[in-house]
Amino acid sequence: MARIEQEFERRGFGLWAIEVRGTAPFIGFVGLHEAVFEAPFTPAVEVGWRLARQFWGNGYATEAARTAVAFGFDQVGLQEIVSFTNVGNTRSQRVMRRIGMRRDSSGDFDHPAVPKGNPIRPHVLYRIRPDDLPATGAESPVA
Repeated sequence: MARIEQEFERRGFGLWAIEVRGTAPFIGFVGLHEAVFEAPFTPAVEVGWRLARQFWGNGYATEAARTAVAFGFDQVGLQEIVSFTNVGNTRSQRVMRRIGMRRDSSGDFDHPAVPKGNPIRPHVLYRIRPDDLPATGAESPVA
């Protein structure tokens, strides 16, 4: 929690606690985070999520990730946001595609925080830039 608060203080963004009103006061987190580990695309800002399993498949990650991306572009002024996950995590990859991200297979990498030989070490990279978002004419979901 202290690291999340420090990132908000330092960068003006971080990971938001997610709740489902009237159902659950905390189901996980979604938001923007600095990716500073050693990889060809870092340093970068990533959009990421971790939700309790019983809340998967309800669109919560997609909705919150869209809001985080809009916030990153509209309020923070980012020019690119990345996301990444292990090769087998097809659910997160679907969320990435739903929010308008595109796979950059040239950026796929072995995550340095995962031990060599571990099956979740290989990761895929997705990217999004402000001009990748659909022009809706609607206001940003973040005030």
